[in-house]
Amino acid sequence: MAFSPCQLAYYGKLGVFRWVKDGVEFDPSKDPELSVSRDSGTFSLTAKDGPIHQYQGRYNCYASNDLGTAVSNEARIKEKKVSKKVEEGESVVLPCNPPNSTVAPVIHWMDKKLRHIQQNDRVIQGRDGNLYFSHVTEADSRDDYTCNTQFPSARIIVLKEPIKLTVVPSNSVVRNRRPQMMRPTGSHSSYLVLSGQNLELECIVQGLPSPKIQWIRKDGVLSESRTSKDSYDRVLRFKNISESDSGEYQCTATNLQGMITHTYSITVEAAPYWIKKPKSQLYAPGDTVKLDCKADGIPSPDVTWSINGNLLTDPKRSLKHGVLTLKNVELSDTAVYQCKAVNKHGSILINAYVYVIELPPQILTEDGLMYSVAEGQTTEMACETFGSPQPNVTWEGETWGALVANPRMSQLPDGSLQISNASLNDSGQYTCTVSNSKITITAELDVLNKTVIVKPPLALRIQRGKPATLTCEYQVDSRQYTPQVQWRKNGQKLTESSDSDKYMIDESTLIIPEVKEEDEGIYTCEVITTLDMAEANRPDSPTQIQMTEPKDRSVTLSWTPGDHHNSPVLEYLIEFEETEYERKEWEELSRVPGTNQRATLSLKPFLSYRFRVIAINDIGKSDPSMYTDVFSTPAAPPDSNPEGVRSDSIDPGNLVITWKEMDRHSFNGPGFRYKVMWRKVLGSGPSWHTKFMTSPPFTVTDVGNFSAFDIKVQAVNEMGEGPEPKSTIGYSGEDYPIEAPMDVGVALINSTTVVVKWAPINRETVRGRLQGYKVIYCTRVWEGKPSNISFLITDSNEERKVLGDLQPYSHYGLSVSVFNNKGEGPQSDPLTFHTPEGVPGPPSSLLLDSPSETEMTLHWTPPTQPNGVLKGYTLKYQQGALTNSLIDSHQDLKLDPHSRYRFYLRGYTAKGEGLPIIREGATTLDGGPPSNISLSTGETSVNLTWVSKERQRNVGFFIHYLKKDGTCHMDRTQGFVTESWFIGLISALVLLLLVLLILCFIKRSKGGKYSVKEKEEGQIDSEVRPMNNEAFGEYSDNEEKQTASQPSLCEDSKLCTDDTLDDYANSMQTEVIMDESLASQSSGVRDVPDPGTQESSPLNPATAISHNGLPNSVAFLD
Repeated sequence: MAFSPCQLAYYGKLGVFRWVKDGVEFDPSKDPELSVSRDSGTFSLTAKDGPIHQYQGRYNCYASNDLGTAVSNEARIKEKKVSKKVEEGESVVLPCNPPNSTVAPVIHWMDKKLRHIQQNDRVIQGRDGNLYFSHVTEADSRDDYTCNTQFPSARIIVLKEPIKLTVVPSNSVVRNRRPQMMRPTGSHSSYLVLSGQNLELECIVQGLPSPKIQWIRKDGVLSESRTSKDSYDRVLRFKNISESDSGEYQCTATNLQGMITHTYSITVEAAPYWIKKPKSQLYAPGDTVKLDCKADGIPSPDVTWSINGNLLTDPKRSLKHGVLTLKNVELSDTAVYQCKAVNKHGSILINAYVYVIELPPQILTEDGLMYSVAEGQTTEMACETFGSPQPNVTWEGETWGALVANPRMSQLPDGSLQISNASLNDSGQYTCTVSNSKITITAELDVLNKTVIVKPPLALRIQRGKPATLTCEYQVDSRQYTPQVQWRKNGQKLTESSDSDKYMIDESTLIIPEVKEEDEGIYTCEVITTLDMAEANRPDSPTQIQMTEPKDRSVTLSWTPGDHHNSPVLEYLIEFEETEYERKEWEELSRVPGTNQRATLSLKPFLSYRFRVIAINDIGKSDPSMYTDVFSTPAAPPDSNPEGVRSDSIDPGNLVITWKEMDRHSFNGPGFRYKVMWRKVLGSGPSWHTKFMTSPPFTVTDVGNFSAFDIKVQAVNEMGEGPEPKSTIGYSGEDYPIEAPMDVGVALINSTTVVVKWAPINRETVRGRLQGYKVIYCTRVWEGKPSNISFLITDSNEERKVLGDLQPYSHYGLSVSVFNNKGEGPQSDPLTFHTPEGVPGPPSSLLLDSPSETEMTLHWTPPTQPNGVLKGYTLKYQQGALTNSLIDSHQDLKLDPHSRYRFYLRGYTAKGEGLPIIREGATTLDGGPPSNISLSTGETSVNLTWVSKERQRNVGFFIHYLKKDGTCHMDRTQGFVTESWFIGLISALVLLLLVLLILCFIKRSKGGKYSVKEKEEGQIDSEVRPMNNEAFGEYSDNEEKQTASQPSLCEDSKLCTDDTLDDYANSMQTEVIMDESLASQSSGVRDVPDPGTQESSPLNPATAISHNGLPNSVAFLD
């Protein structure tokens, strides 16, 4: 864009242009971001839509020639404020456009109060500095989105103009949108990176809801150790990238509406780097010098040699594969040689000094040095020489002689002796001798016992909050110092901190005082000495996995074990992966003992396998080994047939054949199917009907109700059929039974038990498999519905059932039905029966009241289960804790005020006495002297307190006191009974009660005639306790299996209706009529219980009114 034109009409020579910005000279030609017109002073920004923040200000253009200078009007450059308006749910990008710089700036999006804009998986900042919204919400509306560009090294912060974002609410429901790429665009992008650099791959997408991001490597496994994810998985970061990271990577964005992918091709190249550097060295005249210089890079670099900075041209010096050879050197060949490697990414150079001279040999290493090494480690004993030509040395052992033949000992080019895997026998003195001379030195080697972990930490299962103790027992050579024990959790070092009690480390013991969930992991220990280290850790992965002896259904797998880290391998786990299966996942194939290094694997036909091996010790599992090449087995007929072949027929007339689907590993070949076969057991002969299916079930229609069939299913593929399957019996669907059991009868055993009998059902009418009989019984009808409906289920071969725990003196209705798997058939005709009278239950309540020291009044309510016609009550009592005799309550007795009494109250019918209700109590005592008298005095008063004795009624007390002058006084204290307020309260309550009684009497007088008979008959169908005997297999009505065509027996039949109970009610009528004098006598002296809490039944008619004329209270008098 052009900022401001600066042109003028001129005469004479060409004019000169210059600019002044804010009063300061400004030369646009020196700014690489600006381009200046040659024929005028106009300058413009090179990059379209580039940042102009740094160019804001006031400008004047000065144009000069021989005739003078002209000045332009002031031009002002100001960055335009950006404003964006979008609809809710759409995506948007807020631009930042940071200034160009050789140093990458740090960008922050903030508001006007310098608070960071909150970022998440919906709002994210890209590497270009822009702010990306996957979709916007109304809450995103604001006018102060500000991009702040920071240059830390220059300590400069550039503030951009705030951006206003307005989100308009949608007029309709915000629709979800499938993911779309925002940065980078398209479906593919490529990157060229130099080895050692860092790389970030971005995957910023739009969509509603916010898409989830997943990264994979298309041509291999994504390394978690070499990559990391950032910015809510929107960035995949490579740190110190290497050639192995070259390949294709894919970002997949997914939400409810769909998915989108973007592929990233990464090519890693490298500037030249040294593989082998030439060494500076002394040489003797006539020697052959070889300077080896090898470099690598991507692309491969060119290697050239120079001598003292000049390119090599002497034919005496040959160059081949980067090796410079100097034959028969002379003193004049002493020089500095340069090796240089160059490719398009750069160059490297190294100097090598060649010094040709003659010097006598000598050994520079000190004589008599002592070396110590731990068993199994590697050590080097030095023998550094100097001379020209280079001296040759030989090593001899005190007991070994020449060491050349020992495979564990080797002489290095610098003359040092290297001993690998040192053993205790290697201890002793060694001699280094210069060849063809008598120059020697000796060295002493001491081999110590290796450090061993005797007992590694064991696996623990600890309850949360409890302490955990891990021990690491080790053995170390006594000549070594005390070792250091290093603990690790999941490979990370653990340290004991002074300001934290998380871990306590005591020598070889690790203590976690309070275990939490985050403490789960693999704990290992390392014992470190100055010479070696022992560690108890997971084993290393097995290596060199090889497949041998391939056969149609087997292959032999062998491997080389890795280091077990002082915890022997217990077993090897062999896993396989199917390469042609869409869901590629590793599955366990076999386990072999830790002493094995090979295993023969049994395989299945028509599968493509890849194998890997995992080593397991006490610490845990190793990382998986590298997987093998693909091994495919040929196809074959199925080896087995499906299991669980059965009939699941439900609908009448249909045969449904089903089975358990076979695992795809058992298909054994292409074109796998199931061959379904069926035939009737009777009447169809040996022929089978067949049908091929790919999955269960298979339905055969119109085959009749509950017909028996032979059924079987065979596995088949293109290679042939599986083995001949065994047939099983299956039945077509059942229908509801059409008949009810006949000859239903009842025999009484006692007042609570009966036996129900019936004739066997005709099996053809069951129309299915007979499951059993259902005995249904209930007691009465309440508001048109039967109550206390109970069920008993019998086996199919039973024709009688005992009904127990019935309510005595009750009327029952009963019916029997038959049921199959489909449901229940019709119920038999209702049958009624009566249970005889029994003994009553205990009275419902018993209250004790004592009006004086020698009187006790008892009030009670009748039994809730009279179980017959109550004839009366028996009351007995027991005096004192040691008295065992029971005294009949009808005797005229005098109660002892100082004794406690136990009362036993029973009801009785014609069958005898029932269970008693028992209460204990004592009479109320007259007043006596109080106890626990306490005294507190004031200046003009005295406060006396005391405690009245137990069981005393409210009494008054007299207080006697004597003045110092001998005058006697007496005060009297009153109980609240004699207080005026209490008397007034009682009088008001009595008056209110009298008014209520008068109103009730008036209302009753207007109510018309009262028929005792009708009232009694209305209550005669009262409820009795339902049967609930789990031993008989009782079913609740909620669990009943109803049929569509058969109504519930006790709901729509006359089993428990008023009509079926009329006869029984009439038989009870004479026991309901009560003597009016008895009724008035008992009702006037008893406490009437709440009618809602009393059960009413034919055995206890009008209980809440009369109790059959029996008294419900009795008074004991002296």
